[in-house]
Amino acid sequence: MVTSEKTPAADAIHQEPMGGSVAGRLNWLRAGVLGANDGIVSTAALVLGFAGATTARGPILLAGVVGLLAGAMSMAVGEFVSVSTQRDTERAVLEQERRELVEMPEQELAELAGIYRDKGLDADLAHQVAVQLTAHDALGAHAEAELGIDPNELTNPSHAALASFIAFVVGAAVPLLGVLLSPRAWIAWITVLAVGAALAVTGWLSARLGQAPAGRAIARNVIGGVLAMAVTYGLGALVGGWIG
Repeated sequence: MVTSEKTPAADAIHQEPMGGSVAGRLNWLRAGVLGANDGIVSTAALVLGFAGATTARGPILLAGVVGLLAGAMSMAVGEFVSVSTQRDTERAVLEQERRELVEMPEQELAELAGIYRDKGLDADLAHQVAVQLTAHDALGAHAEAELGIDPNELTNPSHAALASFIAFVVGAAVPLLGVLLSPRAWIAWITVLAVGAALAVTGWLSARLGQAPAGRAIARNVIGGVLAMAVTYGLGALVGGWIG
């Protein structure tokens, strides 16, 4: 029977946290929740501003749809530009790391071993870990330890833009449905209730993802959204009175 014996270096490598992809997914979820929250608040504030000026459903709904499209496109373009810049930076530092591994391999190995010593490994074990990781995938080992980048999972601008667009649209749909499905006399009140419930959900989700107390996150989210709607409703009523 063939048996295998794990070396201390192998144990140390095995115990290294492998949560990069999990952290990435959590970041995507947080971005999605924030995008949806932005869609809820901005569109709700817009339709409530028009509701303050008129009770006609058509103009309110038109304002909401235009706000949804403008906001979603703005979110998508902004996210695409931002993530493209981040990806360019990641590629630049990876290229620099690649050159350093070719030009000064011993210094890079010593630097990697130093990182593992700082994490609590003794000098000999840190050196073994650095040697084995470098032999397996030098760029990947150095990029993750030194830069916090996985060379095989760089940020994708197109995916980020699409995710932001969809998240905003989903959030903005809440106040639009409130306007569309409410009796004409109750558009403002039902929209506020629907938006308040949606903001409570996104506040709870953001707290769960950040492992923070849910109560404060929900209260902050709902109060902020209600204040935004109240201000725009008041301004809409004021402007509508002037125009009327």
